[in-house]
Formats: sequence, C-alpha cells, structure tokens
Amino acid sequence: MKNQDDRIYIEKVKQGNLASYTYLVDKYKTMAFTIAMKILSNAQDAEDAAQESFVKAYMQIGSFEGKSKFSTWLYTIVYRTAVSKLKEPRLALQSIDDEFEEDYHYQHSPPPLETLQAREREQFVREAIGRLPKLEALVVTLYYMNDSTIEEIEQITGLSNSNVKVKLFRARKVLGKELQFLL
Repeated sequence: MKNQDDRIYIEKVKQGNLASYTYLVDKYKTMAFTIAMKILSNAQDAEDAAQESFVKAYMQIGSFEGKSKFSTWLYTIVYRTAVSKLKEPRLALQSIDDEFEEDYHYQHSPPPLETLQAREREQFVREAIGRLPKLEALVVTLYYMNDSTIEEIEQITGLSNSNVKVKLFRARKVLGKELQFLL
C-alpha cells in the first residue's frame, strides 16, 4: 500500500504538482539524512547531501520507471551523492554560533523510567553502530532501521548480494561485542 501511495504522488509530480513532491520529501527526509550521516559523519554535510539528493531526484523523476520502490531509487541517489561529497576537498570553517551560544534552562519533569530505559538502550545501540566502519553502519541502518531488503541495499550501495550479507553478518558480530562492552 505504501508503494501504491508513492506511485500516486510520483505521477502527480511528473505532471508538475510540486506539493506532491513535498509529501515525498517529508516521508523520506529522515532516512535520507541518516544514510548521508552514516557516510559523511558530519551533520551539516549530511544535510547538504540529503537536500542535494532531493533536488537531483526531483530533476530526474521523469526517469523513475517504478521497477523498484521509490525509496530504493531515492536512497541510491543519496548514497552516491554522499560518497561523491566525501571526495570533495573540504574547507576549514569555524562556526560563529559558538561565540553567541546562550545558556537555556528549561524546567521540566523527568520522563518515566521506561522511557528513560528505552532511550538509554537506543543510545547504546546507536553508539555501537557508530563504532562500525561506515559502510557496515549504513548497511545495518538500512536493514534494521529502515527495513530495507538485501536486494534494496544492493541497489542503493552497489554491493553484491553476498557482500551485503557478509557485511550484515560481520556487523552483527561486532555489534554484539560492542553492546556487551557498553552494557
């Protein structure tokens, strides 16, 4: 059903309805940023790569044939854009926000114990994933957090089926050890 919804919006975009593309951006922006972040390890660069990817996807939407899910097609663009950004020379920049940062104190009640425990578990898992090599972290994120299939990960990353499976297997072993260490 989700793919059918995407196809309806894609057809509207192909007919020139920009508002329909906004729906697709809103739906996929979080995972697009996550993929770019796994590759670039810098929030600003990841945001730029994700935005650039959405622009590229919009410009090329006429070439989307629907042979794969829209998300797979889009995440392939995000992956390739992020990888190409890795190869770009970087300028050293300093944020002016550091000088003007204000200290805000909000009064709020602490979250319930269950919420706190869930957040801690999630934080440990994210930290463990962050310790993986970038490509393995991306494969794990796509597989477990985005529910992408092995075939979709193949299309997004350009890796072979067996290579994706090997990276998932190795990542699971390392994650198990990392989580034991962290916990």
